[in-house]
Amino acid sequence: METNGNEEVTSLYSLSCRDRRFSKHIHDNVHGNIYLDPFFLQFVDTEQFQRLRELKQLGLTHMVYPGAVHSRFEHSLGVYWLAGEAVHTVQGHQGSEINIERNDIRTVKLAGLLHDVGHGPFSHLFEREFLPRVLNGSEWSHEDMSVKMIDYIVDAQHIEIDAAILNNVKEMVLASSANASQNTVNEKRFLYDIVANGRNGIDVDKFDYIVRDSRACGLGCNFQFQRLLETMRVMGDEICYRAKDYLTVHKLFATRADLHRTVYTHAKVKAIELMVVDALTLANGELSISASIQEPAKFWKLDDSILRQIETSDKQELKKARDLVLRIRRRYLYQFCNEFAVPKDKQEHFKDITPQDIVCSQKNGDTPLNEEDISVSIVKIDLTRGRSNPLERFGEALLACISTSSIKFFQDYESDYKFPIRDERISHLLPAFCQDMIVRVYSKKPELVGAVSKAFENYQLKTYGMKAQVHDTPEKKKRRV
Repeated sequence: METNGNEEVTSLYSLSCRDRRFSKHIHDNVHGNIYLDPFFLQFVDTEQFQRLRELKQLGLTHMVYPGAVHSRFEHSLGVYWLAGEAVHTVQGHQGSEINIERNDIRTVKLAGLLHDVGHGPFSHLFEREFLPRVLNGSEWSHEDMSVKMIDYIVDAQHIEIDAAILNNVKEMVLASSANASQNTVNEKRFLYDIVANGRNGIDVDKFDYIVRDSRACGLGCNFQFQRLLETMRVMGDEICYRAKDYLTVHKLFATRADLHRTVYTHAKVKAIELMVVDALTLANGELSISASIQEPAKFWKLDDSILRQIETSDKQELKKARDLVLRIRRRYLYQFCNEFAVPKDKQEHFKDITPQDIVCSQKNGDTPLNEEDISVSIVKIDLTRGRSNPLERFGEALLACISTSSIKFFQDYESDYKFPIRDERISHLLPAFCQDMIVRVYSKKPELVGAVSKAFENYQLKTYGMKAQVHDTPEKKKRRV
Protein backbone atom coordinates (compact mmCIF):
# COMPACT_ATOMS: atom_id res chain seq x y z
CA MET A 1 0.00 0.00 0.00
CA GLU A 2 2.76 2.45 1.00
CA THR A 3 4.83 1.69 -2.11
CA ASN A 4 1.89 2.21 -4.45
CA GLY A 5 1.03 5.48 -2.74
CA ASN A 6 4.58 6.76 -3.05
CA GLU A 7 4.71 5.79 -6.70
CA GLU A 8 1.49 7.70 -7.35
CA VAL A 9 2.77 10.80 -5.53
CA THR A 10 6.02 10.65 -7.52
CA SER A 11 4.02 10.32 -10.73
CA LEU A 12 1.90 13.36 -9.87
CA TYR A 13 5.00 15.37 -8.91
CA SER A 14 6.73 14.51 -12.17
CA LEU A 15 3.61 15.41 -14.11
CA SER A 16 3.48 18.76 -12.30
CA CYS A 17 7.12 19.51 -13.14
CA ARG A 18 6.60 18.60 -16.81
CA ASP A 19 3.50 20.78 -16.99
CA ARG A 20 5.45 23.82 -15.80
CA ARG A 21 7.39 23.83 -19.07
CA PHE A 22 4.13 24.80 -20.77
CA SER A 23 2.85 27.05 -17.97
CA LYS A 24 2.89 30.75 -17.41
CA HIS A 25 3.96 31.98 -14.03
CA ILE A 26 2.85 35.04 -12.11
CA HIS A 27 4.83 36.38 -9.18
CA ASP A 28 2.38 37.02 -6.36
CA ASN A 29 3.34 39.22 -3.41
CA VAL A 30 1.87 36.71 -0.96
CA HIS A 31 2.60 33.25 -2.37
CA GLY A 32 5.54 33.85 -4.70
CA ASN A 33 5.42 32.18 -8.12
CA ILE A 34 1.99 30.92 -9.19
CA TYR A 35 1.90 28.62 -12.22
CA LEU A 36 -0.98 28.44 -14.68
CA ASP A 37 -1.07 25.72 -17.30
CA PRO A 38 -2.99 26.09 -20.60
CA PHE A 39 -6.17 24.53 -19.20
CA PHE A 40 -6.57 27.27 -16.55
CA LEU A 41 -5.33 30.01 -18.86
CA GLN A 42 -8.41 29.36 -21.01
CA PHE A 43 -10.41 30.89 -18.17
CA VAL A 44 -7.93 33.52 -16.97
CA ASP A 45 -7.43 35.01 -20.43
CA THR A 46 -11.06 36.00 -20.88
CA GLU A 47 -12.69 39.38 -20.46
CA GLN A 48 -15.01 37.91 -17.83
CA PHE A 49 -12.15 36.83 -15.56
CA GLN A 50 -10.00 39.88 -16.29
CA ARG A 51 -12.95 41.95 -15.02
CA LEU A 52 -11.85 40.91 -11.52
CA ARG A 53 -8.95 43.35 -11.87
CA GLU A 54 -11.57 46.12 -11.71
CA LEU A 55 -13.12 44.87 -8.46
CA LYS A 56 -11.19 45.87 -5.35
CA GLN A 57 -11.06 42.98 -2.89
CA LEU A 58 -12.02 45.25 0.00
CA GLY A 59 -14.41 47.51 -1.85
CA LEU A 60 -14.23 51.04 -0.44
CA THR A 61 -11.77 50.27 2.36
CA HIS A 62 -8.93 51.89 0.39
CA MET A 63 -10.50 55.27 1.16
CA VAL A 64 -9.46 54.72 4.79
CA TYR A 65 -6.58 52.26 4.35
CA PRO A 66 -4.86 53.59 1.20
CA GLY A 67 -2.91 50.38 0.62
CA ALA A 68 -6.05 48.25 0.29
CA VAL A 69 -6.21 48.53 -3.48
CA HIS A 70 -5.64 44.85 -4.27
CA SER A 71 -8.26 43.20 -6.47
CA ARG A 72 -10.26 40.02 -6.65
CA PHE A 73 -8.02 39.04 -9.55
CA GLU A 74 -4.96 38.38 -7.39
CA HIS A 75 -7.10 36.92 -4.60
CA SER A 76 -8.59 34.42 -7.05
CA LEU A 77 -5.12 33.44 -8.26
CA GLY A 78 -4.09 32.99 -4.63
CA VAL A 79 -7.05 30.74 -3.82
CA TYR A 80 -6.36 28.73 -7.00
CA TRP A 81 -2.77 28.18 -5.89
CA LEU A 82 -3.60 27.28 -2.29
CA ALA A 83 -6.35 24.90 -3.44
CA GLY A 84 -3.74 23.04 -5.46
CA GLU A 85 -1.30 23.04 -2.55
CA ALA A 86 -3.98 21.66 -0.21
CA VAL A 87 -4.99 18.78 -2.44
CA HIS A 88 -1.35 17.93 -3.15
CA THR A 89 -0.65 17.92 0.60
CA VAL A 90 -3.29 15.35 1.47
CA GLN A 91 -2.31 13.33 -1.60
CA GLY A 92 1.32 13.38 -0.49
CA HIS A 93 0.48 12.32 3.06
CA GLN A 94 -2.01 9.59 2.28
CA GLY A 95 -1.26 8.39 -1.24
CA SER A 96 -3.74 5.99 -2.78
CA GLU A 97 -5.61 5.72 0.52
CA ILE A 98 -7.85 8.59 -0.57
CA ASN A 99 -7.59 7.94 -4.32
CA ILE A 100 -7.11 11.49 -5.56
CA GLU A 101 -6.96 11.54 -9.34
CA ARG A 102 -5.65 14.15 -11.76
CA ASN A 103 -9.18 15.37 -12.54
CA ASP A 104 -9.83 15.87 -8.82
CA ILE A 105 -6.84 18.19 -8.59
CA ARG A 106 -7.90 20.07 -11.70
CA THR A 107 -11.46 20.43 -10.38
CA VAL A 108 -10.46 21.82 -6.98
CA LYS A 109 -7.98 24.28 -8.50
CA LEU A 110 -10.53 25.51 -11.05
CA ALA A 111 -13.11 26.03 -8.29
CA GLY A 112 -10.55 28.13 -6.43
CA LEU A 113 -9.78 30.14 -9.54
CA LEU A 114 -13.43 30.88 -10.38
CA HIS A 115 -15.05 31.06 -6.94
CA ASP A 116 -15.43 34.88 -7.07
CA VAL A 117 -16.01 35.38 -10.79
CA GLY A 118 -19.63 36.39 -10.09
CA HIS A 119 -18.79 39.03 -7.47
CA GLY A 120 -20.44 42.42 -7.68
CA PRO A 121 -18.82 45.84 -7.19
CA PHE A 122 -17.64 47.19 -3.85
CA SER A 123 -17.08 43.84 -2.13
CA HIS A 124 -20.21 42.60 -0.29
CA LEU A 125 -21.96 45.98 -0.24
CA PHE A 126 -23.57 45.27 -3.61
CA GLU A 127 -25.44 42.13 -2.59
CA ARG A 128 -25.99 42.78 1.13
CA GLU A 129 -27.00 46.44 1.13
CA PHE A 130 -27.68 47.83 -2.34
CA LEU A 131 -29.72 45.01 -3.92
CA PRO A 132 -31.97 44.35 -0.88
CA ARG A 133 -32.86 48.05 -0.89
CA VAL A 134 -33.73 48.40 -4.58
CA LEU A 135 -35.20 44.90 -5.04
CA ASN A 136 -37.18 44.59 -1.81
CA GLY A 137 -35.15 42.08 0.18
CA SER A 138 -33.29 40.45 -2.71
CA GLU A 139 -31.43 37.24 -1.78
CA TRP A 140 -29.15 37.36 -4.83
CA SER A 141 -25.68 36.03 -4.04
CA HIS A 142 -22.32 36.25 -5.76
CA GLU A 143 -21.91 32.48 -5.38
CA ASP A 144 -25.02 31.86 -7.50
CA MET A 145 -23.83 34.39 -10.07
CA SER A 146 -20.39 32.75 -10.11
CA VAL A 147 -22.04 29.50 -11.15
CA LYS A 148 -23.95 31.27 -13.94
CA MET A 149 -20.80 33.09 -15.00
CA ILE A 150 -18.82 29.85 -15.17
CA ASP A 151 -21.37 28.40 -17.59
CA TYR A 152 -21.35 31.64 -19.55
CA ILE A 153 -17.55 31.68 -19.88
CA VAL A 154 -17.48 28.06 -21.05
CA ASP A 155 -20.14 28.76 -23.69
CA ALA A 156 -18.94 32.19 -24.80
CA GLN A 157 -15.28 31.18 -25.03
CA HIS A 158 -16.00 27.70 -26.46
CA ILE A 159 -13.97 26.00 -23.75
CA GLU A 160 -13.91 22.22 -23.91
CA ILE A 161 -14.32 20.79 -20.43
CA ASP A 162 -15.62 17.49 -19.10
CA ALA A 163 -19.23 17.86 -17.95
CA ALA A 164 -18.54 16.09 -14.65
CA ILE A 165 -15.63 18.41 -13.84
CA LEU A 166 -17.76 21.46 -14.68
CA ASN A 167 -20.60 20.28 -12.46
CA ASN A 168 -18.27 19.52 -9.55
CA VAL A 169 -16.58 22.92 -9.87
CA LYS A 170 -19.94 24.64 -9.54
CA GLU A 171 -20.90 22.56 -6.51
CA MET A 172 -17.58 23.42 -4.85
CA VAL A 173 -18.18 27.13 -5.46
CA LEU A 174 -21.60 26.83 -3.79
CA ALA A 175 -20.41 24.58 -0.96
CA SER A 176 -20.53 27.26 1.77
CA SER A 177 -23.51 29.23 0.46
CA ALA A 178 -27.17 29.05 1.44
CA ASN A 179 -27.84 27.35 -1.90
CA ALA A 180 -25.29 24.57 -1.51
CA SER A 181 -26.43 21.35 -3.10
CA GLN A 182 -27.97 18.90 -0.67
CA ASN A 183 -27.17 16.07 -3.07
CA THR A 184 -23.40 16.50 -3.27
CA VAL A 185 -21.70 13.21 -4.08
CA ASN A 186 -20.75 11.21 -1.03
CA GLU A 187 -17.46 10.08 -2.54
CA LYS A 188 -14.51 12.35 -1.74
CA ARG A 189 -16.69 14.81 0.15
CA PHE A 190 -13.56 16.34 1.66
CA LEU A 191 -12.65 17.87 -1.71
CA TYR A 192 -15.70 20.15 -1.39
CA ASP A 193 -14.31 21.62 1.85
CA ILE A 194 -11.07 22.95 0.40
CA VAL A 195 -12.21 26.13 -1.42
CA ALA A 196 -15.45 27.07 0.38
CA ASN A 197 -15.99 25.00 3.50
CA GLY A 198 -19.65 24.84 4.46
CA ARG A 199 -18.95 22.34 7.24
CA ASN A 200 -16.69 24.33 9.52
CA GLY A 201 -15.44 27.44 7.71
CA ILE A 202 -11.76 26.45 7.40
CA ASP A 203 -10.84 26.88 3.73
CA VAL A 204 -8.14 28.28 1.48
CA ASP A 205 -10.33 31.26 0.58
CA LYS A 206 -9.83 32.53 4.15
CA PHE A 207 -6.17 31.46 4.17
CA ASP A 208 -5.56 33.82 1.27
CA TYR A 209 -7.65 36.85 2.11
CA ILE A 210 -6.66 37.03 5.78
CA VAL A 211 -2.95 37.25 4.92
CA ARG A 212 -3.45 39.35 1.76
CA ASP A 213 -5.80 41.87 3.38
CA SER A 214 -3.62 42.23 6.47
CA ARG A 215 -0.57 42.91 4.35
CA ALA A 216 -2.35 45.41 2.10
CA CYS A 217 -3.65 47.37 5.08
CA GLY A 218 -0.24 47.46 6.74
CA LEU A 219 -1.33 45.28 9.65
CA GLY A 220 0.55 42.44 11.26
CA CYS A 221 -0.83 38.91 10.89
CA ASN A 222 0.00 36.21 13.42
CA PHE A 223 -2.10 33.58 11.68
CA GLN A 224 0.10 31.12 9.77
CA PHE A 225 -2.01 29.18 7.29
CA GLN A 226 1.04 27.13 6.28
CA ARG A 227 0.90 25.27 9.58
CA LEU A 228 -2.61 24.03 8.84
CA LEU A 229 -2.05 23.56 5.11
CA GLU A 230 1.00 21.36 5.56
CA THR A 231 -0.41 19.06 8.25
CA MET A 232 -4.07 18.57 7.26
CA ARG A 233 -5.25 14.99 6.96
CA VAL A 234 -8.36 13.30 5.59
CA MET A 235 -10.15 11.07 8.10
CA GLY A 236 -13.61 9.66 7.51
CA ASP A 237 -14.00 11.82 4.37
CA GLU A 238 -13.37 15.10 6.17
CA ILE A 239 -10.27 17.21 6.65
CA CYS A 240 -8.89 17.06 10.19
CA TYR A 241 -6.08 18.87 11.96
CA ARG A 242 -3.45 17.98 14.55
CA ALA A 243 -4.57 18.57 18.13
CA LYS A 244 -1.44 20.64 18.73
CA ASP A 245 -2.72 23.08 16.06
CA TYR A 246 -5.91 23.90 17.95
CA LEU A 247 -4.79 27.43 18.78
CA THR A 248 -3.76 28.01 15.16
CA VAL A 249 -7.29 27.09 14.08
CA HIS A 250 -8.69 29.42 16.72
CA LYS A 251 -6.36 32.16 15.49
CA LEU A 252 -7.84 31.81 11.99
CA PHE A 253 -11.29 32.74 13.25
CA ALA A 254 -10.02 35.35 15.72
CA THR A 255 -7.89 37.10 13.08
CA ARG A 256 -10.81 37.15 10.67
CA ALA A 257 -13.03 38.69 13.36
CA ASP A 258 -10.35 41.26 14.16
CA LEU A 259 -10.12 42.26 10.49
CA HIS A 260 -13.89 42.72 10.42
CA ARG A 261 -13.76 44.95 13.49
CA THR A 262 -10.75 47.08 12.60
CA VAL A 263 -10.83 47.11 8.78
CA TYR A 264 -13.91 45.82 7.00
CA THR A 265 -16.42 47.55 9.30
CA HIS A 266 -14.29 50.53 10.35
CA ALA A 267 -16.68 53.38 11.27
CA LYS A 268 -15.36 55.65 8.52
CA VAL A 269 -15.47 52.84 5.94
CA LYS A 270 -19.10 52.22 6.84
CA ALA A 271 -19.88 55.95 6.48
CA ILE A 272 -18.53 55.88 2.93
CA GLU A 273 -20.38 52.65 2.17
CA LEU A 274 -23.66 54.16 3.36
CA MET A 275 -23.11 57.09 1.00
CA VAL A 276 -22.26 54.82 -1.94
CA VAL A 277 -25.40 52.74 -1.34
CA ASP A 278 -27.45 55.94 -1.37
CA ALA A 279 -25.72 57.09 -4.57
CA LEU A 280 -26.24 53.74 -6.33
CA THR A 281 -29.88 53.73 -5.26
CA LEU A 282 -30.41 57.22 -6.67
CA ALA A 283 -28.66 56.25 -9.93
CA ASN A 284 -30.31 52.87 -10.36
CA GLY A 285 -33.33 54.17 -12.26
CA GLU A 286 -31.18 55.92 -14.85
CA LEU A 287 -28.34 53.37 -15.13
CA SER A 288 -30.38 50.17 -14.52
CA ILE A 289 -27.59 48.85 -12.29
CA SER A 290 -29.71 46.12 -10.74
CA ALA A 291 -31.15 44.99 -14.09
CA SER A 292 -28.01 43.04 -14.97
CA ILE A 293 -27.87 40.68 -12.01
CA GLN A 294 -29.55 37.74 -13.71
CA GLU A 295 -27.77 37.99 -17.05
CA PRO A 296 -24.05 37.13 -17.12
CA ALA A 297 -23.70 38.75 -20.57
CA LYS A 298 -24.56 42.10 -18.96
CA PHE A 299 -23.29 41.51 -15.46
CA TRP A 300 -19.63 40.99 -16.38
CA LYS A 301 -19.57 44.59 -17.65
CA LEU A 302 -20.44 45.93 -14.17
CA ASP A 303 -17.52 46.78 -11.87
CA ASP A 304 -16.24 49.43 -9.46
CA SER A 305 -16.02 51.98 -12.29
CA ILE A 306 -19.78 52.56 -11.94
CA LEU A 307 -18.93 55.18 -9.30
CA ARG A 308 -16.71 57.04 -11.74
CA GLN A 309 -19.46 56.82 -14.35
CA ILE A 310 -21.86 58.57 -11.97
CA GLU A 311 -19.26 61.16 -10.98
CA THR A 312 -18.39 62.21 -14.54
CA SER A 313 -21.88 62.12 -16.02
CA ASP A 314 -23.55 65.43 -16.85
CA LYS A 315 -27.07 63.95 -16.88
CA GLN A 316 -29.52 65.89 -14.77
CA GLU A 317 -31.13 62.59 -13.72
CA LEU A 318 -27.88 61.67 -11.92
CA LYS A 319 -27.34 65.00 -10.15
CA LYS A 320 -28.29 63.80 -6.66
CA ALA A 321 -26.17 60.67 -6.99
CA ARG A 322 -23.31 62.72 -8.45
CA ASP A 323 -23.46 65.20 -5.57
CA LEU A 324 -23.11 62.32 -3.09
CA VAL A 325 -20.05 60.97 -4.91
CA LEU A 326 -18.54 64.46 -4.90
CA ARG A 327 -19.15 64.66 -1.15
CA ILE A 328 -17.11 61.47 -0.76
CA ARG A 329 -14.29 62.87 -2.91
CA ARG A 330 -14.25 66.07 -0.86
CA ARG A 331 -14.44 64.13 2.42
CA TYR A 332 -17.74 65.72 3.36
CA LEU A 333 -18.95 62.42 4.78
CA TYR A 334 -21.91 61.24 6.79
CA GLN A 335 -20.90 61.92 10.39
CA PHE A 336 -20.51 59.05 12.82
CA CYS A 337 -22.46 59.98 15.96
CA ASN A 338 -22.09 57.03 18.29
CA GLU A 339 -22.45 53.28 18.70
CA PHE A 340 -23.26 50.61 21.22
CA ALA A 341 -22.79 46.88 21.44
CA VAL A 342 -26.04 44.96 21.80
CA PRO A 343 -25.99 43.15 25.18
CA LYS A 344 -25.36 39.41 24.91
CA ASP A 345 -28.73 38.48 26.39
CA LYS A 346 -30.54 40.71 23.86
CA GLN A 347 -28.91 39.42 20.68
CA GLU A 348 -31.07 36.37 20.06
CA HIS A 349 -34.27 38.41 19.70
CA PHE A 350 -32.68 41.61 18.43
CA LYS A 351 -34.77 43.58 15.96
CA ASP A 352 -32.99 45.84 13.48
CA ILE A 353 -33.05 49.50 14.44
CA THR A 354 -34.24 51.95 11.78
CA PRO A 355 -33.94 55.74 11.34
CA GLN A 356 -37.61 55.88 12.26
CA ASP A 357 -36.81 54.38 15.68
CA ILE A 358 -34.29 57.15 16.29
CA VAL A 359 -36.62 59.93 15.12
CA CYS A 360 -39.44 58.61 17.31
CA SER A 361 -37.13 58.77 20.35
CA GLN A 362 -36.96 62.54 20.23
CA LYS A 363 -38.50 64.60 23.00
CA ASN A 364 -40.50 67.81 22.83
CA GLY A 365 -38.28 70.78 22.19
CA ASP A 366 -35.53 68.80 20.47
CA THR A 367 -34.29 69.89 17.04
CA PRO A 368 -36.74 68.14 14.66
CA LEU A 369 -35.29 65.29 12.62
CA ASN A 370 -36.49 63.42 9.55
CA GLU A 371 -35.71 59.82 8.71
CA GLU A 372 -33.77 61.08 5.68
CA ASP A 373 -31.32 62.81 8.03
CA ILE A 374 -30.15 59.55 9.62
CA SER A 375 -28.40 56.36 8.60
CA VAL A 376 -28.18 53.30 10.83
CA SER A 377 -25.59 50.55 10.38
CA ILE A 378 -25.94 47.17 12.11
CA VAL A 379 -22.57 45.42 12.23
CA LYS A 380 -22.40 41.71 13.04
CA ILE A 381 -19.00 40.16 13.69
CA ASP A 382 -18.63 36.48 14.54
CA LEU A 383 -16.41 33.45 14.10
CA THR A 384 -18.34 32.33 10.96
CA ARG A 385 -21.11 30.54 12.91
CA GLY A 386 -23.15 33.32 14.49
CA ARG A 387 -23.26 33.03 18.26
CA SER A 388 -21.83 29.50 18.14
CA ASN A 389 -18.18 28.52 18.42
CA PRO A 390 -17.09 26.81 15.17
CA LEU A 391 -14.62 24.69 17.15
CA GLU A 392 -17.31 23.19 19.38
CA ARG A 393 -20.54 21.26 19.11
CA PHE A 394 -23.34 22.88 17.13
CA GLY A 395 -26.64 23.34 18.89
CA GLU A 396 -29.46 21.22 17.48
CA ALA A 397 -31.51 24.31 16.72
CA LEU A 398 -28.65 25.73 14.66
CA LEU A 399 -27.83 22.77 12.52
CA ALA A 400 -29.74 19.61 13.35
CA CYS A 401 -28.06 17.52 10.68
CA ILE A 402 -24.66 17.74 12.41
CA SER A 403 -24.42 15.86 15.68
CA THR A 404 -20.71 16.26 16.33
CA SER A 405 -18.16 19.04 16.51
CA SER A 406 -17.72 21.06 13.34
CA ILE A 407 -13.92 20.67 13.43
CA LYS A 408 -12.11 17.41 14.11
CA PHE A 409 -8.56 16.84 15.32
CA PHE A 410 -6.17 13.90 15.52
CA GLN A 411 -3.35 13.16 17.91
CA ASP A 412 -0.60 12.24 15.44
CA TYR A 413 -0.10 10.48 12.12
CA GLU A 414 0.00 7.10 13.83
CA SER A 415 -3.54 7.55 15.11
CA ASP A 416 -6.74 6.79 13.19
CA TYR A 417 -9.04 8.39 15.78
CA LYS A 418 -10.54 11.85 15.22
CA PHE A 419 -12.16 13.91 17.95
CA PRO A 420 -13.49 17.38 18.83
CA ILE A 421 -11.83 19.62 21.41
CA ARG A 422 -13.60 22.05 23.67
CA ASP A 423 -12.03 25.42 24.41
CA GLU A 424 -11.67 24.83 28.14
CA ARG A 425 -9.52 21.77 27.47
CA ILE A 426 -6.95 24.08 25.88
CA SER A 427 -7.20 27.47 27.62
CA HIS A 428 -9.46 29.48 29.90
CA LEU A 429 -8.40 32.67 28.13
CA LEU A 430 -10.36 31.95 24.95
CA PRO A 431 -13.62 33.92 24.47
CA ALA A 432 -16.79 32.46 25.93
CA PHE A 433 -19.03 34.36 23.50
CA CYS A 434 -18.59 34.30 19.74
CA GLN A 435 -20.55 37.22 18.30
CA ASP A 436 -20.56 41.00 18.48
CA MET A 437 -23.51 43.03 17.29
CA ILE A 438 -22.86 46.76 17.03
CA VAL A 439 -25.39 49.49 16.30
CA ARG A 440 -23.96 52.65 14.73
CA VAL A 441 -25.82 55.85 13.92
CA TYR A 442 -24.74 58.48 11.40
CA SER A 443 -25.99 61.98 10.67
CA LYS A 444 -26.12 62.82 6.97
CA LYS A 445 -25.72 66.51 7.86
CA PRO A 446 -22.90 67.69 10.16
CA GLU A 447 -25.12 70.35 11.74
CA LEU A 448 -27.50 67.65 13.02
CA VAL A 449 -24.92 65.49 14.84
CA GLY A 450 -25.99 66.84 18.22
CA ALA A 451 -29.70 66.22 17.60
CA VAL A 452 -29.12 62.73 16.19
CA SER A 453 -26.80 61.81 19.08
CA LYS A 454 -29.36 62.94 21.65
CA ALA A 455 -32.16 60.99 19.96
CA PHE A 456 -29.89 57.93 19.84
CA GLU A 457 -29.23 58.23 23.58
CA ASN A 458 -32.96 58.52 24.22
CA TYR A 459 -33.51 55.33 22.22
CA GLN A 460 -30.99 53.46 24.37
CA LEU A 461 -32.56 54.68 27.60
CA LYS A 462 -36.02 53.72 26.37
CA THR A 463 -34.92 50.27 25.15
CA TYR A 464 -32.36 49.17 27.75
CA GLY A 465 -33.00 51.51 30.67
CA MET A 466 -29.46 52.86 30.36
CA LYS A 467 -26.98 54.33 27.92
CA ALA A 468 -25.37 51.32 26.27
CA GLN A 469 -22.80 53.43 24.42
CA VAL A 470 -19.32 53.70 25.95
CA HIS A 471 -19.21 57.50 26.06
CA ASP A 472 -21.12 60.56 24.93
CA THR A 473 -20.61 62.01 21.46
CA PRO A 474 -17.72 64.53 21.67
CA GLU A 475 -18.92 68.13 22.00
CA LYS A 476 -16.48 69.18 19.25
CA LYS A 477 -18.27 66.89 16.79
CA LYS A 478 -21.67 68.25 17.83
CA ARG A 479 -20.55 71.80 17.11
CA ARG A 480 -19.14 70.98 13.68
CA VAL A 481 -20.98 72.68 10.79
